[in-house]
Amino acid sequence: MQKAWFYEEYGPKEVLKLGDLPIPSPQPNQLLIKVHAAALNPIDFKLRQNPLAPIDLPVVPGCDMAGVVITKGDDVSKFQAGDEIYGNIQSFKVEGKLKQLGTLAEFTVVEENMVAIKPKNVSFEEAASLPVAVQTAVEGFKTADFKQGQSVFIVGGAGGVGTLAVQLAKIVYKASLVTATTSSGKVEFVKSLGADKVVDYTKTRYEEVEEKYDLVYDTIGDSRNSYVVAKEDAPVIDITWPPSNPRAKHSSLTVSGEILEKLRPCLENGKVKAVIDPSGLFHFSDVIKAFGYIETGRARGKVVVSPFPCNANGYCNT
Repeated sequence: MQKAWFYEEYGPKEVLKLGDLPIPSPQPNQLLIKVHAAALNPIDFKLRQNPLAPIDLPVVPGCDMAGVVITKGDDVSKFQAGDEIYGNIQSFKVEGKLKQLGTLAEFTVVEENMVAIKPKNVSFEEAASLPVAVQTAVEGFKTADFKQGQSVFIVGGAGGVGTLAVQLAKIVYKASLVTATTSSGKVEFVKSLGADKVVDYTKTRYEEVEEKYDLVYDTIGDSRNSYVVAKEDAPVIDITWPPSNPRAKHSSLTVSGEILEKLRPCLENGKVKAVIDPSGLFHFSDVIKAFGYIETGRARGKVVVSPFPCNANGYCNT
């Protein structure tokens, strides 16, 4: 048996329970992972609050994780026991029901094509914070058919997806101009990520932004208002569903270890960095507090759960 957080009914964070569940056995194409760190995402609490997708109860929440391969199925060829890996274990585009067993457990299973080797200079906590945010950020630029030399206006530059979108726009997609919105206290932080300009939304309305952009990338669901900074016929991407503006294109994410693998050089040379909220590292025993924090919508970067249990007597230091 293993320790895990789970819920048996839908509702607020208080429906979460810490208890014992069986350790899973990997299918032929799966890995059994000892989880060292897991990150929370808005989809984790949205699925708990309402049955948005077919899934059997009880549910162990969590998509993002980093950990160590314990054993593997017979068809696995890319990884070996002892490998340090990271990834998003939950694909929302597959047929049928979502996985009951998420990442807020000592052990989880995941298909080998959904994970990648963790860069050695990236901690387990940093690695766990990346998959969903990176995959979402990449999908937005892909959906928009963004080209090198174009300009982008990112709404929500300090959030989990926004912090990666700002960095990727500059480093990977070679944008000519990266502008992002945030609140007053986070302006310098967003500049440090590589934004050429930062708009303080508490002081400046969209209509007051002088430039028009080749892409409006809205990470907070405000496309009903933010679209005004787009050039005529320029794409407006909204990662929330449904988009608040009929003109906006919804962009979700493709879950793939290959996306993470392609990012490896940028992580290893430090040009792209994981961003964990300064108050956003929570012990495994404080998962309810962690959800309370992410549900405020004020996190800067990602909220991460670590350390995880090592055994009955204590916790891992990752």
